Amino acid sequence: MEQAKHVAHDHYDAEASKIGMWLFIFTELLLFGVLFVIYSVYRYINHDAFLLAAGELDTTVGAVNTVILLISSMTIAMSTTSLQKRNKLLTLLLTGVTLVLGVVFLVNKYFEWGSKFEHGIWPGSEYLIENLSQGEILFFGLYFIMTGLHALHIIIGLVLIVVVMWKVYTGKVYAERAALLDNSGLYWHLVDIIWIFLFPLFYLIH
Repeated sequence: MEQAKHVAHDHYDAEASKIGMWLFIFTELLLFGVLFVIYSVYRYINHDAFLLAAGELDTTVGAVNTVILLISSMTIAMSTTSLQKRNKLLTLLLTGVTLVLGVVFLVNKYFEWGSKFEHGIWPGSEYLIENLSQGEILFFGLYFIMTGLHALHIIIGLVLIVVVMWKVYTGKVYAERAALLDNSGLYWHLVDIIWIFLFPLFYLIH
């Protein structure tokens, strides 16, 4: 009887946490949805300026980061399956690969932003104000805000993955108590989906 109650309680907690994660994901989609609408309005008003500014972005770096996140989505999904099959070592390996890919994404973003800073391109910079049109300034402002917010979500996701790996390693997350890994996977997929929208909006519009 005690064991049955414990299993029922775990099931309830898992369902409650998953509902909470879906609600959180919904609010995040609303946040980025508003930003996408703002971007679309400004792009419509400043079409030529946005095309010109987009030429300053490195499409190759953006494409590489897209591939990295797509692979990381696959590995985090595979880690959930391996945990269900009670393969602890493979679960840790796959979540570790996801972690490394997330770090590589951030490193690429760091160098991409660094190259912009070297050319004096950042929100409020003297170069932007003196040399670029209002439309181009708006483009780069949205670029830094939206990709920066996305990078922050990547960092949060990496922290979650580290916590999950530790709990899997210590046996606190396992096949019957996989809610933390499931929710972390859902969050990571959200991060990937957001980037799939950001990539064409900023890098491919030209």
